[in-house]
Amino acid sequence: MIELADSHCHMDFPDYEASPAELMGHARELGVRYLLNISVCLEDFPRVLEVAESDPEVYATVGVHPNYDGVEEPTANRLAELAAHEKVVGIGETGLDYFRHHVEPADQQARFRAHIEAGRRMGLPLIIHSREAREDTVAMVREAADQGVNGVMHCFAEDWDTARAALDAGFYISFSGIVTFKNAADLREVAKKVPADRILVETDAPYLAPEPYRGKTNQPAYVRYTAERVAEERGESLEELAAATTENFLRLFRLG
Repeated sequence: MIELADSHCHMDFPDYEASPAELMGHARELGVRYLLNISVCLEDFPRVLEVAESDPEVYATVGVHPNYDGVEEPTANRLAELAAHEKVVGIGETGLDYFRHHVEPADQQARFRAHIEAGRRMGLPLIIHSREAREDTVAMVREAADQGVNGVMHCFAEDWDTARAALDAGFYISFSGIVTFKNAADLREVAKKVPADRILVETDAPYLAPEPYRGKTNQPAYVRYTAERVAEERGESLEELAAATTENFLRLFRLG
């Protein structure tokens, strides 16, 4: 029996035609047991938590996306307060995104540090978003590691040197539907190299649907297709890849 974990999705977003309960049902039909619903701003956190509270195997994080402007600015105290809820298992998503610059880099870095401090206080892992900010992200991942905080590089789309730096800092690497795209040969090479005890899979739903659903609204069920492709590239069975990634998910988020 296959049991997968979607380590990063946004089930509270308004993009779906189906309800969260229907999405969960479809996911389980394809062998997806665990889901992590990710926070992107504090204003929407109650909705994130509501989804998690609706199912015993759906969990939540609390955080503010690095490039969300015009939202409540997170402090370590506020993040830690919200993270005390029993369904919250991670801090984020946080990180750095220099692609659009809705928030200035220096402000993103300060926001990132608030998340690191909350993770340190609560003993929870970070969910890291990085786009066109490789060097600064690696520096801050190392900063987190120096404070005893680890986490996951979500929706990883960088090179092996970046992956290795994150792995050396104690972080996990999560692959999304991008790894199934025709133009992602280099990323598939990275997926082959990540150690079996540090690899995760995700959807980032409703975004980045994998082949054969590319261009459509993504959903947690589709993590199976990402897992199938990663397993194929690594020369493993889907059962082996599912067992490893789910064990890693439970270990990273202290759910064992």
